[in-house]
Amino acid sequence: MAEWHSTLTPHALARQLPPPDGRRPAYRTLATQVSRLVADGRLPVGTRLPAERELAAELRLSRTTVAAAYEALRADGFLHSRRGAGSWTALPEGTRPPADALHPLAPDQHGAELDLGLAAPTAPPQLAEAAAHALEQLPAYALGHGNYPTGLPVLREAVARRFTERGLPTGPDQVLITTGAMSALHLAHQSLLTRGDRVAVEAPSYVNTLRALDRLGARLVPVPFTTDPAGRASWDLDQWQRVLRGAAPRLAFTIPDFHNPTGALIDEDQRRALLAHARAAGTAVVSDETCAELGWGVPESDLPRPLAALDRDARVITVGSAGKLLWPGLRIGWLRAQPSLVRKLAADRALYDLGTPVLDQLIAARLLDAHLPAVRAARHAGLRATAEAFADALPRHFPHWRFTLPPGGLALWVSTPGLPTTALARAGERLGVRLASGARFGIDGAFEEHLRLPLTLPAALVPDALRRITEAAEAARSERFSTTDPEPMTVG
Repeated sequence: MAEWHSTLTPHALARQLPPPDGRRPAYRTLATQVSRLVADGRLPVGTRLPAERELAAELRLSRTTVAAAYEALRADGFLHSRRGAGSWTALPEGTRPPADALHPLAPDQHGAELDLGLAAPTAPPQLAEAAAHALEQLPAYALGHGNYPTGLPVLREAVARRFTERGLPTGPDQVLITTGAMSALHLAHQSLLTRGDRVAVEAPSYVNTLRALDRLGARLVPVPFTTDPAGRASWDLDQWQRVLRGAAPRLAFTIPDFHNPTGALIDEDQRRALLAHARAAGTAVVSDETCAELGWGVPESDLPRPLAALDRDARVITVGSAGKLLWPGLRIGWLRAQPSLVRKLAADRALYDLGTPVLDQLIAARLLDAHLPAVRAARHAGLRATAEAFADALPRHFPHWRFTLPPGGLALWVSTPGLPTTALARAGERLGVRLASGARFGIDGAFEEHLRLPLTLPAALVPDALRRITEAAEAARSERFSTTDPEPMTVG
């Protein structure tokens, strides 16, 4: 359960509650609405609910009705109470999904089983030329030891140039090359955090980062997204201010560019506001830009500048990766920070990782220098085609599911009212489709009625994917499969 309890005012809770339907007792309607908000991730686990009398006055209900609703929530496991301390949202026992790992399918298995648990692209055709070019360069590097704790100069320069082109002036000495983005995040977390520190995270957020922070002993404070009338997700700045002011987290982890899993793109005004709140709270910010180049639904000229470009206090550490744009098999990531921090992190990594493979760095540098526009255009076209295929076909298969096409990113975030996606994923395993349950992307099993669909799937395979998901949904609803079987873990 979340370690820090935020407080929700009666008015703030009332704003999130839909009008009563009149078909059930008022207390049951209120209990159902609150439990749905918790399970959906819109009301974070660990949120202190208003006192019964205050909420009754706000909703114009009797205190007896609110007390009965709270009692029903406690009985169902959605509320914990302690005399003199109030009541906090929770999730029923056993809701947290298991943490066993899902190993990607071997290439020759994909015909029999469809892997929708991963949102990771295949290699671009330009990889062969880049690899050949890298092999030509390799003999010069083979004369030395091959350990470059900060990364090859040629790749650091290429990454720095791309930051500068995107509106964030950067020198090579501000770039640290790592073995994937998760390695960069690990270095940042190790440098900034000690066990027990609070970390503010978006809810939902990237599954592997949440798990890594949990393993480090961080206390995660979830901050839900808000949605506009068109269904587009964005930061809830009021919630961010409350969390940063009240919890004083050591670190805030954000994905402002084509968020994983929602695809949200945060505008510059919101970025400035969040940085102002973080500055007031003394909170450092890690900005995950692994999907920043994947704006397939918005012109590049309309993209906001990187979060660090708006940072006047050097408070932002930026993490990026070649994996989402180029190819995950290269295992190339990077971190942008002040030169002094880059040097410190390079010294820290020597305790477990002396450097990233030279050949992979040479290949990545060639792709960035010689092929980036073509790779990005092809990647955008593929992601857009799959997004449009899902948008066209999903309503026919699942008319009650809800989604909004994001402006970019690798996934479609789908609400599945009435269908727990952990059960859907278990059913899918037996019917030849691996699925990423929404609960993987929340804390304490939130977002159970959400599903992440990867846009890296070729558009031509969308009909087959939806056929298999439909079969899995029917099986999950009919409870043909045991609810105790573990759901596989997503890794990308």
